[in-house]
Amino acid sequence: MPAPLHELHFGTRFQRALPVDPDVSPWAREVRGAGWSRAAPTPVRAPRLLAWSDEVGALLGAERPEATGPGVEVLAGNRVPAGMEPFAACYGGHQFGQWAGQLGDGRAIGLGDVTGPGGTFEVQLKGAGPTPYSRRADGRAVLRSSVREFLCSEAMFHLGVPTTRALALVLTGEPVMRDMFYDGNAAPEPGAIVTRVAPSFVRFGNFELPASRGDVPLLQALANHVIGAHHPEVGKADADGVLQFFRLLSERTARLMARWMALGFVHGVMNTDNLSVLGLTIDYGPYGWLDVFDPDFTPNTTDYQEGRYRWRQQAAIGHWNLLRLARALTPLVGSAAPLEAIVAEYPALHGAAWRKELSAKLGFTIQPSDDALVMEMFGALGAAETDWSLFFRGLANVPRTGDPLPALAEAFYAPPNAELCRRWGAWLASWRLRTAAEAEAPRRERMNAANPLFLPRNWVVQECIEATEGGDDGAVERLLAVLRHPFDEQPDSARLAGRRPDWARNKPGCSALSCSS
Repeated sequence: MPAPLHELHFGTRFQRALPVDPDVSPWAREVRGAGWSRAAPTPVRAPRLLAWSDEVGALLGAERPEATGPGVEVLAGNRVPAGMEPFAACYGGHQFGQWAGQLGDGRAIGLGDVTGPGGTFEVQLKGAGPTPYSRRADGRAVLRSSVREFLCSEAMFHLGVPTTRALALVLTGEPVMRDMFYDGNAAPEPGAIVTRVAPSFVRFGNFELPASRGDVPLLQALANHVIGAHHPEVGKADADGVLQFFRLLSERTARLMARWMALGFVHGVMNTDNLSVLGLTIDYGPYGWLDVFDPDFTPNTTDYQEGRYRWRQQAAIGHWNLLRLARALTPLVGSAAPLEAIVAEYPALHGAAWRKELSAKLGFTIQPSDDALVMEMFGALGAAETDWSLFFRGLANVPRTGDPLPALAEAFYAPPNAELCRRWGAWLASWRLRTAAEAEAPRRERMNAANPLFLPRNWVVQECIEATEGGDDGAVERLLAVLRHPFDEQPDSARLAGRRPDWARNKPGCSALSCSS
């Protein structure tokens, strides 16, 4: 039977595996020789449950709490049950290609691990107050970023993407000052806390920081923990075990990048402290979607000039980040050569994963002889504003005979001109020949299972944020109910599957986002 949150047992698997920072003060500082620091959540004025994921609650064996009360007090950090040992992890990372040194959990506080019907998961509060890694920040999060993270975490799971999950979203009843675009216009915003859930929140940067300091014992302790807790099939975290773990991670990362790109997802801030050592999608900040196919699209205002984390670059950044991790793991292996050999296999792994994803979207298994057909599709998609997801969804409905273009009409932001109609007509004729061997109904069903209708597009989530800020407490869970079934026709919610409205073209939160929370 599900149990109240405040009665769950929160274990200390991560804390017991790694040395603790002996300094128990809450002040920001450099932490050496430790994998974590004690970090008590800061109580908030009036916590209230705004949204809950029943599926994640079931994984943990936790029952949905009342809007206020002891369960929500745990989710807000106002109550620390007996035996819980809240903590913030210590890690570093490369940010926008540059080594940033120590970073750590500046606004995330781990509550511990819970073993439930779905397995063992770490539970973490994001926005629960400052930690020793907050530097000059307040450790809080605002409602807009918290709604985005809650909804996208759960939506990605239902889209079949490896991801951290979200259990709950709590309003704090306290304002948080934020400068959304770092332009000197700070303003108070509603505060919120997301409860995040994952088998592990360990990142590439957890290994990078001790490696940068020559702290091999801490590096080994991290490898012992990750391999022992999450890859028991590997065995010991000796040189061979580390290589096996790294190979698995390289494969998972290659597949994850292909899945992101197939869905038109752009993470926005793929720093090494934002990549999971389990190949999960982690840290939903300034993410975005290809409402209009543009391979150079990035949703992150901080990245507009360089475009480091643009859609087309994500696979290459995954490769670059793995090379950084390989260098961090070298002391455990004894030589860089075998790690670099694994990294060298990544492009082929990603290429195979990307081909598989595109094959599912197009309705046929891509062969080398199809490369020209695929490249022409990308060229035509970029010739005029075309919605990435709606194009593939419409493609499934192109009939065997007759005019094919009406099936794609919803994907075009303006009717294609005569030249583009000619271009698409020629391409679709070739596509029809390529898919002619399979009956139309099974092919359409298979394509629809690979091409979603409902996504947490920025404009869709922004509408939800504004409704919530306006007092509609049910808006988040209503949207979550739609996003649970991304591949299904849902006539009552059809508007949410449409093209980006014109009002959202340049609206903050829809077209432009920052790392501000």
